[in-house]
Amino acid sequence: MNQYIELYNEVKPLLERQSCQALNNEREEAMAVFAKKGFPTRKVERYRYTDVAEAFALNYGLSLAPYTIKGVQYVYPAKEAPIDITPYYNKAADRDDALTALNTALAHDAIVIYVPKGKKAEAPIRIENTLSGEQDTIVVRRVLIVMEEMSEATIFFVDHAKGDKQYLTSQVVEVICKDGAHLDLYELEETSQLCRRFSNMYVKAGRDAVVRHNNLTISNGITRNGIDVALQGKGAEVTLNGAVIADREQHVDNNTLIDHQVEQCQSNELYKYVLDDKAVGAFAGRILVREGAQQTYSQETNNNMVASDEARMYTQPMLEIYADDVKCAHGSTVGVMDDAALFYMQQRGIPKEVAKTLLKNAFISQVIDEMHWQAFRDRLHIIIDKRLSKEERCGTCKICG
Repeated sequence: MNQYIELYNEVKPLLERQSCQALNNEREEAMAVFAKKGFPTRKVERYRYTDVAEAFALNYGLSLAPYTIKGVQYVYPAKEAPIDITPYYNKAADRDDALTALNTALAHDAIVIYVPKGKKAEAPIRIENTLSGEQDTIVVRRVLIVMEEMSEATIFFVDHAKGDKQYLTSQVVEVICKDGAHLDLYELEETSQLCRRFSNMYVKAGRDAVVRHNNLTISNGITRNGIDVALQGKGAEVTLNGAVIADREQHVDNNTLIDHQVEQCQSNELYKYVLDDKAVGAFAGRILVREGAQQTYSQETNNNMVASDEARMYTQPMLEIYADDVKCAHGSTVGVMDDAALFYMQQRGIPKEVAKTLLKNAFISQVIDEMHWQAFRDRLHIIIDKRLSKEERCGTCKICG
């Protein structure tokens, strides 16, 4: 922890010169929170499955490299945003979360995606990040998305990695979806075993807003994703889809919270994991239905395939309900590969390893088929087939060209 406090004190003057006032106003308080709390231990419920301090233990250098943005309609650096971001920046985020506070203290800039009232982004907005450098590096990424009333957009985040250095990514994304806004969000991680990724996303949805989030971990080292959604307007709807493919000694931890604050809101959540070798997976999903949030509909499902004796999966679906007129359900399964299906395929001339790949692909495809962006969905099927076949990867996904 002390090395990050020292890093902050060292780079603070540079950060303040490069950043806009909205970011600078939040730094001191955020660093005070981090200095007081330190890295969350496994005793902190939402971080119980990931050793955060160990992942942050290396002496990383802070990267101040600019973001790479494709499809730049409605995308701005914080200084050039067409609105005053002060009422939004660091307001949706959990200010008491230590990793979010560290990100707030060290953020040198922010990507601001602002879609005006009634407007629709003509093409998907792509934010691509390729981790590369000559030293072990921490990349601090901050994103603010403001969707005005009745606006629409599809936003795609992708992480790649090159080289043999260790990379640590700290990401915080704040999403404000006002009344009637529609937002499709896609996150794809395709990095290496040397990468550590810690991401916290915070979503606030207004009346009749629709948010669909698709989170895919195809290859990685250690990953911990947190997603908090607050349904604040009547008729708001959120869908969370997640797919994880992990082998070797990869670690993927997804932690979600969907907070139904008002009546007549809907949430759907589906996460699927395929684990092999010595991989470790974790899923904790909490659905909170507050008092007065009547006529709530919520469905949460986590299904997992453990394809080796040494892989481990931890799953914790949760419902917390304080209203009586609701329809809520949750479920979780952890199973091995279907031996009968495997035997059936082998009896018909399909080699065993090919049969295993087909079964894994069929299992994970349910999540992919739920996605609305057809071009991404079609290319992703190809990438996942290659990943499950354990073909050599170049470290750059084929989706982005």
